[in-house]
Amino acid sequence: MAKSRNNLLGVGGQRKKLSRAEQQGAGSARGADRKAAEDKKQELVRKMRERAEAQAATTAEPAADQDSPAQS
Repeated sequence: MAKSRNNLLGVGGQRKKLSRAEQQGAGSARGADRKAAEDKKQELVRKMRERAEAQAATTAEPAADQDSPAQS
């Protein structure tokens, strides 16, 4: 039997059960946890970029020094 394309019952997952506090408009702890996780991720990305830039600068300096005397 072919699967019905018009029957979308159950598509899209289930809804999250709201706590009483969330129903009354209070912020959830889940939102705060996501914010903290996002902040940690941004800090990690910033540190990784700084390390990559520092490493690129140290590897670029000797190459630049080697090219200068060879051109003279």
